[in-house]
Amino acid sequence: MALVEVPFEEPAAEAASSIDPAARQTNILDPGFDLTLRPMRYPEFYEMYRDAIKNTWTVDEIDFSDDLVDLDRKLVPAEKHLINRLVAFFATGDSIVANNLVLNLYQHINAPEARMYLSRQLYEEALHVQFYLTLLDNYIPDMAEREDAFAAIHNIPSIAQKGEFCFKWMNSVEHLTELDSDEKRKTFLLNLICFATCIEGLFFFAAFAYVYFLRSKGLLNGLAAGTNWVFRDESCHMNFAFAVIDTVRREQPELFDENLSNRIYEMLEEAIDCEYRFAEDLLGQGVPGMSTADTKQYLQFVADQRLAQLGLSRRYHVNNPFGFMELQDVQELTNFFERTVAAYQVGVEGDVAFDEDF
Repeated sequence: MALVEVPFEEPAAEAASSIDPAARQTNILDPGFDLTLRPMRYPEFYEMYRDAIKNTWTVDEIDFSDDLVDLDRKLVPAEKHLINRLVAFFATGDSIVANNLVLNLYQHINAPEARMYLSRQLYEEALHVQFYLTLLDNYIPDMAEREDAFAAIHNIPSIAQKGEFCFKWMNSVEHLTELDSDEKRKTFLLNLICFATCIEGLFFFAAFAYVYFLRSKGLLNGLAAGTNWVFRDESCHMNFAFAVIDTVRREQPELFDENLSNRIYEMLEEAIDCEYRFAEDLLGQGVPGMSTADTKQYLQFVADQRLAQLGLSRRYHVNNPFGFMELQDVQELTNFFERTVAAYQVGVEGDVAFDEDF
């Protein structure tokens, strides 16, 4: 007989009062490892974990055969340069995120239901690494060129700069064993905000724009199909991080002072500069239909979306210059949350707003 997960009802107030308050953590960033799932303090994180399990795909489902024809016969040299640089960034980007999850985030987010989600996210990051490994193996047949792509963080300046940015803002918590002061918790928040707003929320979203631009021209549909799935995962990762940030804000609003806000603005401005320099590299050979000026405006548009998600004032007040990004509710992503998506093994229910994500 199949087991059924029965909804859990929290104990009545008089029963709950018998629980020793000292035996339970008060805030999500309190030092230690709370192991008790009942009573559940943060059910939204458990629901995020359950949704993530439903959102399962594999790299083996992606067909790159048409992409190889496009690379050989349809892409102009400037577009091939864009793709080579893009997959070189992909080769290391998700590994940086995965390392940060294991080394920095997991040990400090003190809620077992949130750590369940982080465990699932780590699997998804490994899946993305496999996807990008498969991309490089298919797209770059020359072994020497492929090795250079895997070492891009060391030998391609525009990618190395993005790596240095990540390490600057995220590695500051590596020496922290416990978040036992407000200053240490702010340092952790900057790591998490960098992860949510700059890496997954800006660097990856800019990369998706290049992919969808090429798809709008009928090119590299296999890459676009896989990117749809990665995009869905990354959106969920980002939303989880913002939910943790919102939880900390509710529990310790005093951490979100003017100094923290100023550092967030500084971080985001630096991220835009890094990504714009990467855009100059990608588009430097003159990709027809895509300009660095529009790309910079797109980065500013996305940055404003992230600032709004953090509850901060928008800084750039620009529109999205990439009309093709407004059409990404098609193919596998169409009404993702209102129907079962054939490209996924299991559908997810709910709502998604593409204008906010992009």
